[in-house]
Amino acid sequence: MIELLTDPGAWLSFATLTVLEVILGIDNIIFISIIAARLPEHQRQLARTAGLTLALVVRIVLLFSLAWLMQLTAPLFSIADFTLSWRDAIFIAGGGFLIAKSTIEIYETAEGEAGPTAKTLGRAGVWMAITQIVLIDVVFSFDSILTALGLTEHIPIIIAAVCVSMLVMLLASKPVGEFVERHLSIKLLALAFLLVIGVVLIADGLHVHIPKPYIYSALAFSMFVQALVMWASHRRTDAPDADHDLPAGGTNSPD
Repeated sequence: MIELLTDPGAWLSFATLTVLEVILGIDNIIFISIIAARLPEHQRQLARTAGLTLALVVRIVLLFSLAWLMQLTAPLFSIADFTLSWRDAIFIAGGGFLIAKSTIEIYETAEGEAGPTAKTLGRAGVWMAITQIVLIDVVFSFDSILTALGLTEHIPIIIAAVCVSMLVMLLASKPVGEFVERHLSIKLLALAFLLVIGVVLIADGLHVHIPKPYIYSALAFSMFVQALVMWASHRRTDAPDADHDLPAGGTNSPD
């Protein structure tokens, strides 16, 4: 352990893994924001904190269960040339859940129909939100853990990077959630992104690899375009009415 603290290579691995975990956690932050928005204001932070804390515990347990984790990639059954593992099944189930959840949220947001919230479900709503956060984080964890193991074999470095990334996600989830809730177009864009991530997870489970950088690049471009639209709209709103600057004759030309 002491050797890792004095090893520059270990610090480089830690920095690389932390940045990677934060980037891979973007979809998780968006999902948490959408789920927490269903809860009353005073319960949202509890759902975020409890959900991410439990998700962190699950990730650490998975890291210390590498032998079992690797068994999930072993073939479960085969049909012709297609082989399905538990990892594939988890990806397909998680992707299907994301698609269903995003579709319902898009419909209710666009149609203005309110679905069941914690106001009607009571405490069950909070625990339902926490459970969904943990389950989706577990689905997202497989790729990040396997990627991390490909970068370093030191479990303490991976755990430290995961802890820092979870802290970043916890700090970012509230402002991101509030921003998404204030802007309907951003919320719909976030839901569309989750829909695409669900399709990517199912494709991955079916052994059709879609590089995630393409997805994140498309999201970044869409957010950039949306930012330009919001900036232009804000400029038009703040612009003075030209009619107030004209004289009574309706023209500013000299006689």
